[in-house]
Amino acid sequence: MYVFEEERKSYLKADIISTVEFNSSGELLATGDKGGRVVVFQREQESKSQPQRRGEYNVYSTFQSHEPEFDYLKSLEIEEKINKIKWLPQQNAAYFLLSTNDKTVKLWKISERDKRPEGYNLKDEDGRIRDPSTITSLRVPVLQPMDLMVEATARRVFSNAHTYHINSISVNSDLQTFISTDDLRVNLWNLEITDRSFILLSACFSDIVDIKPANMEELTEVITSAEFHPQHCHTFAYSSSKGSIRLCDMRQAALCDKHCKYFEEPEDPSTRSFFSEIISSISDVKFSHNGRYLMTRDYLTVKVWDLQMDNKPLETYQVHDYLRGKLCSLYENDCIFDKFDVIMTGSYNNFFRMFDRNTKRDVTLEASRENSKPRAILKPRKVCVGGKRRKDEISVDSLDFSKKILHTTWHPQENIIAVAATNNLYIFQDKVN
Repeated sequence: MYVFEEERKSYLKADIISTVEFNSSGELLATGDKGGRVVVFQREQESKSQPQRRGEYNVYSTFQSHEPEFDYLKSLEIEEKINKIKWLPQQNAAYFLLSTNDKTVKLWKISERDKRPEGYNLKDEDGRIRDPSTITSLRVPVLQPMDLMVEATARRVFSNAHTYHINSISVNSDLQTFISTDDLRVNLWNLEITDRSFILLSACFSDIVDIKPANMEELTEVITSAEFHPQHCHTFAYSSSKGSIRLCDMRQAALCDKHCKYFEEPEDPSTRSFFSEIISSISDVKFSHNGRYLMTRDYLTVKVWDLQMDNKPLETYQVHDYLRGKLCSLYENDCIFDKFDVIMTGSYNNFFRMFDRNTKRDVTLEASRENSKPRAILKPRKVCVGGKRRKDEISVDSLDFSKKILHTTWHPQENIIAVAATNNLYIFQDKVN
């Protein structure tokens, strides 16, 4: 594999990458950080003189998506951190994406401009209004060439609909609506309407459906992620902190508080411990491209579910089972609450895992400046749990839990992946001969 690294020189909390997402063609890659910024990378165009540069991504646009706010009614500070980015399928020359922090979703338009109008009648070239008495002739404005400029404009702001922090957004296949999800609610928005949303799910996971339980101490389960089906615009799935997934059909009822399918793996009583409920919480849920399967990520595993079989997962992949004996220390340093993406999933020590469903093979790779020089081939890494350690292995006691890969994304059409490690973005490409 080749690696292309884009790094920021300074390392501040605001520089930590909090989400990463390819657009539908894979030509653009967007990252969001804790400082509320969105950086868009564009893929290098193919050149006959330098064919090896095909696959490199360079900065295309950078803009401030969200600013820190303060809710005076609740005396609550709202962070500018970008929680999620979702691209809309391209319809014209411009690109559109949704970005969200804890409370507000914004629709951004990214467009190019290489011409500027000149020859106005009522204002001069500096933009100052001219004295009408000095205008003696009529001029026809013309467009003059200029250096290419990429502009990012906020076209819509969707706000004031969530009491709790937004954890996910998903664009519908009808290209007209999207959902935003917090701990207890799933809202359906129309991309053209910002002053109201439709409540799809307002759940306390009991027989009585309300915005929240009468007594918050009775709350035992929250929504952790939600996503639309890639083909059926009436179907969406959402995951919970108890390790379950619910599939909902919007055609059944206006309020989707009753699911049409329920996916949950029965727990083995012999393996139950104090940490069982924490590590079973699903942090991310994704549909496969054909819509037949669901992929989920909990703390230790990735599971693949067949929509036609809800009693157990079709496949289960162990991500870092060697940490099972360290759950106590991971609980003490709060790492056990880390939320990992499911598509090509991350781990600690800047490790990330990839699984081949056909051959059942898996590989552990490391994204770091020390081991990933541009166009270097990555070597598989192995973690030693106990006993004698081989030369190319690393002991589980030597793992650096402050270095973690939480956010990853896969190119929609090619074997190109993007991995966010703290304030660095790594882009790996399948080896080209």
